[in-house]
Amino acid sequence: MNLIFLGPPGAGKGTLSTLAKDAFSLPHLSTGDLFRAAVKNQTPLGLQVKAIMESGGLVPDELTIGIVQEKLAGAEMKAGYILDGFPRTVAQAEALEKFSKIDRVVNFNLEETELVRRLSGRRVCKGCGATYHVDNLPPKTSGVCDSCGGELYTRKDDMPETIAQRLKEYNAKTQPLIDYYSKKGLMLDLDSAPAPGVILEELKKALKK
Repeated sequence: MNLIFLGPPGAGKGTLSTLAKDAFSLPHLSTGDLFRAAVKNQTPLGLQVKAIMESGGLVPDELTIGIVQEKLAGAEMKAGYILDGFPRTVAQAEALEKFSKIDRVVNFNLEETELVRRLSGRRVCKGCGATYHVDNLPPKTSGVCDSCGGELYTRKDDMPETIAQRLKEYNAKTQPLIDYYSKKGLMLDLDSAPAPGVILEELKKALKK
């Protein structure tokens, strides 16, 4: 079973990817992981990626596609996979179709107000880097790290105005991809407001249909 996971920042896609990986015994592949593996293994494509990343450049589409194709050709991918972070564009989706068949595209949906609440509530320790959440994982003393007593702060990425911009960019880039897979009848929309375990059960039921 070949799956693609989509979802905005804060929807819990990372957590669901980990749960689904274990539940379905499928490898979870993110583009970041693929880049790092290719660089580590010093494949020809990996060496190209390394040179681009070291120079501070963005990895071009054709190279990203090549890295994914290289990985999906491996024997360990025969039973299927979960792709996370690829494809990001319709052009990448069209390229993917040429070397792998996608069974379902799972889109984890969440109201924007809840996305902002989840992301803006994150706090990070200036001392040890420990992460907290004002609602879901609060420190024992407000503003103070449980581990080292360091000051907790809000990262720029977690400021409401930055979050709004991130979500706007995500929606603009992802909507064409959602439309593309919807026309092919491959989209599966799931509400990611419930607990991760509940969402996983919904995913299992949907994929059995």
